[in-house]
Amino acid sequence: MSVTAAQGFTASGVAAAIKSSGEPDLALVVNNGPSLAAAGVFTANRVQAAPVRWSRRVLADGRIAAVLLNSGGANACTGRAGEDDTRTTAEWTARAIGVSTGDVAVCSTGLIGVRLPMDRFATGITEAAAQLAPDGGDAAAVAIKTTDSTHKTATVTGPGWTVGGMAKGAGMLAPGLATMLVVLTTDADVPADALDRALRDATRTTFDRVDSDGCMSTNDTVLLLASGASGIVPEADAFAGAVHTVCLDLARQLVADAEGAAKEIEVEVVGAASEQDAVVVGRSVARNNLLKCALHGEDPNWGRVLSAIGTTDAEFDPDRLDVAINGVWVCRDGSAGESREKVDLSGRQITVTIDLRSGDESAVIWTNDLSAEYVHENSAYSS
Repeated sequence: MSVTAAQGFTASGVAAAIKSSGEPDLALVVNNGPSLAAAGVFTANRVQAAPVRWSRRVLADGRIAAVLLNSGGANACTGRAGEDDTRTTAEWTARAIGVSTGDVAVCSTGLIGVRLPMDRFATGITEAAAQLAPDGGDAAAVAIKTTDSTHKTATVTGPGWTVGGMAKGAGMLAPGLATMLVVLTTDADVPADALDRALRDATRTTFDRVDSDGCMSTNDTVLLLASGASGIVPEADAFAGAVHTVCLDLARQLVADAEGAAKEIEVEVVGAASEQDAVVVGRSVARNNLLKCALHGEDPNWGRVLSAIGTTDAEFDPDRLDVAINGVWVCRDGSAGESREKVDLSGRQITVTIDLRSGDESAVIWTNDLSAEYVHENSAYSS
């Protein structure tokens, strides 16, 4: 049920002919209260889509009553007309469900630089409002897919309260956040400032650690809405933990569904002087196309790992670096360790462990291999 697992929420997903395929492409999530508390994080890209700019403004008062999401068009780099289109969709949504326009967030995903077919939104929003239901979460999750092969949902239940969520994203996955739209919901009674802290803490070590291809989107949005319908005020750490668990689950699903991926790669950096050093090293390794190609071909080429580490400003001694691939320490003290023939890369899951031997901090970055299928998917995307 994803976003409708928590009490106080209804959702729907419909086919509004925004996509030429005729598949579902418009989703609506409504918070029926009694609380409308909300928080959000958005792309760090300086080029931001009109819906991102709109939703930032909507969130200024820490309230969201509804989220309208569409696939089939990003409404990014569409100028003043795109800004007007976003406002119009928010107005239509507000009118259809009886809320204030300023409480409606808007999210879009799809091709950049193309205006949305607004005539189809008009009828689609009316239909989505009519189909709102307490069990409509899965339909909403399906409607936000673009190149995703499957819809992505997650749920965690606490003592009397729930956190649920849905996500889309299968490429252009890189920090700040990834090419993702994520809506999280809870029926816990949590104020906006506490939602913001929990969401930012969770995002920092989940969505911001997904790095499929080093490319940052213009539309990334993660929203957390609280209805307060359970009437329960959870312990802060327990609630934050639940939000983190849902975010991690969805983040791992994003990597697993990366376009054309045959391998899911976890880059674990330990022994770092600082968490930032661990993140920088992990990200450099995760973005190394030569290594990603090697792992796709099931070649445990640890030299490419060291080369990637060496491009960073992290604190380490090149002659003390250790690297393991799927548990085999193929590099010790910056040179050959155990035989690479011991490494089994036949499965989908690969773990690259890097010990900088410079401190006690660590971090994990998730990525995937670079395949011919990925190149094909992204070379034909706009067609």
